[in-house]
Amino acid sequence: MLSLPASIRIFVSRDAVDFRKAHDGLLAVIRDAFDDDPFDGSLFVFLNRRRDRVKLLQWDRDGFWLHYKRLERGTFRIELKGAAPRCEVNRAQLAMLIEGIDLEKRKIRQPLSPPMRRDDRAGRHDDERGGRLE
Repeated sequence: MLSLPASIRIFVSRDAVDFRKAHDGLLAVIRDAFDDDPFDGSLFVFLNRRRDRVKLLQWDRDGFWLHYKRLERGTFRIELKGAAPRCEVNRAQLAMLIEGIDLEKRKIRQPLSPPMRRDDRAGRHDDERGGRLE
């Protein structure tokens, strides 16, 4: 999880963004669509159309950070009120968005369990010498 200072401003894009955009494309969205300064240290959050991916972009003294998360199952849920091209949220709302908490339905997305190893599914295990234990 990200550790963000209390003073940070966080803006979520209301519209879906083409996720082929990297740093420069997202900077153009911030400048042109939001009419914001991407160098002011604010954190900008972008979702794709299916809302199964999120990108976070932030200036950090000498360069931009770009964080990307792709869900294997489920979607990111957030209600954005108003008509502006972006909406300001607080750190708690961002954390809940990333962790999969849907405030409207008061529901937590279940984490994806890591797949089991093939040997574990069969109930077999290797011994220390590489032989099979049945």
